[in-house]
Amino acid sequence: MANNSIICSLLNFSSPPFSSKHHELLFAPVSKPHFSGLCGSATVGSRRYSLSLGKPSRSLILISPTVRADSSVKTEPMLPPYNVLITGSTKGIGYALAKEFLKAGDNVIICSRSAERVDSAVQSLREEFGEQHVWGTKCDVREGQDVIDLVAFAQKKLKYVDIWINNAGSNAYSYKPLAEASDEDLIEVVTTNTLGLMICCREAIKMMRNQPRGGHIFNIDGAGSDGRPTPRFAAYGATKRSVVHLTKSLQAELQMQDVKNVVVHNLSPGMVTTDLLMSGATTKQAKFFINVLAEPAEVVADYLVPKIRSIPANGSTKPTYLRFLTGLRAYSQIFSRFAFGARRNRYMLED
Repeated sequence: MANNSIICSLLNFSSPPFSSKHHELLFAPVSKPHFSGLCGSATVGSRRYSLSLGKPSRSLILISPTVRADSSVKTEPMLPPYNVLITGSTKGIGYALAKEFLKAGDNVIICSRSAERVDSAVQSLREEFGEQHVWGTKCDVREGQDVIDLVAFAQKKLKYVDIWINNAGSNAYSYKPLAEASDEDLIEVVTTNTLGLMICCREAIKMMRNQPRGGHIFNIDGAGSDGRPTPRFAAYGATKRSVVHLTKSLQAELQMQDVKNVVVHNLSPGMVTTDLLMSGATTKQAKFFINVLAEPAEVVADYLVPKIRSIPANGSTKPTYLRFLTGLRAYSQIFSRFAFGARRNRYMLED
């Protein structure tokens, strides 16, 4: 009971709050726990455990030993040039991001589920930036083995990955009410945007936590990520809303597991004039907002890449949410439209 009293003292409990079924774990010396919200961690003996507040709220449960970064891996500073992997990067914002990293002198792995598009994109990029800085491979993020093979490919070419950007996404090029959506379209959207993202995050974390330089993962959000409705592509919006939750959960998991060398971030490119966006511009409202708020992929990438690169350059281990289309930028452009007629018919004729 002496050890139990020590625990209670550290947690500012007046009496032992633990249920008897947990006594074999709890009656042991415990370091002063660290809490974040309703969960945290503590050291029991030589092992690190996750902590969770149970019911009643004053009870504390040791859940499980946490996984820590391999202590045998010697930490190294993350200095440029960076090794960058971008999923869904043979066109659109992914391709534009790849070009900006290459312009900055970094090494880039691109991928797509289409081998033909990968070959074409790699050839174009090598013509501009040389053969020793960019590589590509076929990868369907919905398939776990494909992502495992992608990691192996990256390690073979670059040995490690500093920055992993999860850009692959789909709305099945379908803009219609959910009641009219086919099973095939829904499966395409959910498996690519949600399952694929989870698989990529899983494999990226497994790889990066054993790297001397660690790594940064950026999950790209999209329409719906802020909780606003996305009529005519409700499934897409729902999956993008889940991106924010998944990123927060992974941030909490890594903190709980005391993994300090892997950081997961959100990346928001805003409205980008890609085929994905433009194919849905069939309504007056859609045309208005695309003209007012959308930007070409090259403009967005030019803004975001320096900010992405500044995170490892500064040695930051704090999760961030990088946004191109901030609220201030959006409101100012909408105001300019109404006040001065700016950006009218910029990309398409409005009715």
